[in-house]
Amino acid sequence: MSPAPAAETSPQVVFDAIVASAERARLRDELQVTTIPAPTGLAPFSYALAADVNPARHADDSDLGTGRLIILFDPESPEGWGGPVRVICYAQAPLETEIGLDPFVADVAWSWLVDALAARGAEYTAASGTATKVLSTGYGELAAQGSGAQIELRASWTPLELDLAAHVEGWAELLCMVAGYPPAADGVAVLQPRRGSRG
Repeated sequence: MSPAPAAETSPQVVFDAIVASAERARLRDELQVTTIPAPTGLAPFSYALAADVNPARHADDSDLGTGRLIILFDPESPEGWGGPVRVICYAQAPLETEIGLDPFVADVAWSWLVDALAARGAEYTAASGTATKVLSTGYGELAAQGSGAQIELRASWTPLELDLAAHVEGWAELLCMVAGYPPAADGVAVLQPRRGSRG
């Protein structure tokens, strides 16, 4: 009599393991990371984190970076994903106006994400995203704010493994770097964040 086939692992069990791996990520002390409600309707399973640079650990009074990370899981591997998991990230931080005018600043922000993931051995496919420079000048009652700039990076990719710790760590490193912290690895250029109020 042949043995009974092993029970197939349920999608919920797989997703719980994915979340557990994300929660094992070793994050930099400069970040405050919390779990937030995940968006609905994008996939059968989703999980989300929010992160902000911890002002108590920040070296000065510069504005701080912020970010979000969303993990989507669909056992059906939707067309365009290239796998059952999709990671979506967002990172934003103010910059000195002069740096915001640099035509290469968006390229640098994207390269930080790629390098941070590579440094942690996070393998992925189907990466896409946008890096946006925003320049602003206050007028009227906001004139006292003067001019300012910020960098925003939105990206998504499909991990090639279900252990997402390295992917979460890469996103966290990106957030620290756009906020003006030196990278964990030496030899990478750092953008200076905008200091204090605009003006």
